[in-house]
Amino acid sequence: MGETRFYPEEGPVRDVTVDDFFIDAVPVTNRQFSRFVDDTGYMTTAEVPPDPAAYPGADPAMLVAGSLVFKAPRNAGEMRFWGDWWHYVPDACWHRPDGTTALTDAQLDHPVVHVSFNDASAFADWAGKRLPTEAEWEFAARGGLPGAAYSWGEEFEPDGQVMANTWNGHFPMADIGGKQVGTSPVKSYPENGYGLFDMIGNVWEWTADYWAERHPSAPSCCKPSAPQRSAAEASFDPMQPNIKIARKVLKGGSHLCAPSYCRRYRPAARQPEMVDSATSHLGFRCVAHTDRRSQ
Repeated sequence: MGETRFYPEEGPVRDVTVDDFFIDAVPVTNRQFSRFVDDTGYMTTAEVPPDPAAYPGADPAMLVAGSLVFKAPRNAGEMRFWGDWWHYVPDACWHRPDGTTALTDAQLDHPVVHVSFNDASAFADWAGKRLPTEAEWEFAARGGLPGAAYSWGEEFEPDGQVMANTWNGHFPMADIGGKQVGTSPVKSYPENGYGLFDMIGNVWEWTADYWAERHPSAPSCCKPSAPQRSAAEASFDPMQPNIKIARKVLKGGSHLCAPSYCRRYRPAARQPEMVDSATSHLGFRCVAHTDRRSQ
C-alpha cells in the first residue's frame, strides 16, 4: 500500500493486512440513493443550511443550503486558483446537481454526488453495509496488481485505450475534444482485475479513515513522544485553525483529474475532505464483511 513516485502524502510504501470483505462493484448510483431517500425521508447535508457556529466569520449569504459545483472558466490561459472553477451554488444537491435542473432518467445510473460523509454513512447503514477503510479501498482498486501505478498496470492509456472517466484537455478549460464534462454512467469503462468499475476517475469516494498528512511509519524507540490527539482532531485543517471539522480520506480521483493539474486517478492517491463537505464530483461505495454481494 502507498506510493513514492507521485505525491508525498501517498507514502511510505508499506505492508498492510485486511480481512475478507465484499465491495460494491460500482459507486452508489442516483437510482439507488433515491430508493434510500424514498424509504427514509432522509435529507442530505447539502439540503440543510450550514450551522453558523461551525464556520466562524463566514459570509452569512453563503450559509444557505447548497453545494460546490464545478464550472469550467470561460477565459483561456493558465489558471491555478480553484476558486475560478468551484462555486458554492444554492440549492445544488444530489437530485439537483447543478442547483437548478432535476435529475433526468439518463442520470439515474450515474454515481450520486453532493453527498457528505454523514450522508454516505447513513446510506450504508440503511443498506446493511459500511464505508470502506482506506486500506480496503486501495486493495480493491489495485485489482490484484500490487505496486502498479494504475488499476490496470503502468500505462495510463494502454494501446491508446481510455480506461477511466478523467479530464481530457488542459484543465480547467473546457478544451476537451468533444468529451462531455461530468460524471458518466457506471460501468462505462473497463473493470479492474477484481471485476470492479470506476475505482479510478468518475467520482472521488469517501472512506472511513481520518486524514493524516502521511501514512504511519514503523514506530521508533528513539523519537520523543508527541502530545497525543485523537485521529479526528489530528485531521483538522491547519490552514483553517478556526474550523474544527474532521476530515476523512477520499480515494480514486474523479472526472476532473488531469495530467496537467492533478494525477490522482490512481489507487494510492488520496485527498482530505471535511466530513460535512459535498461537491459535484464526490460520491462513495460500500463494503460488507458478510456474504452480501455487490449490487
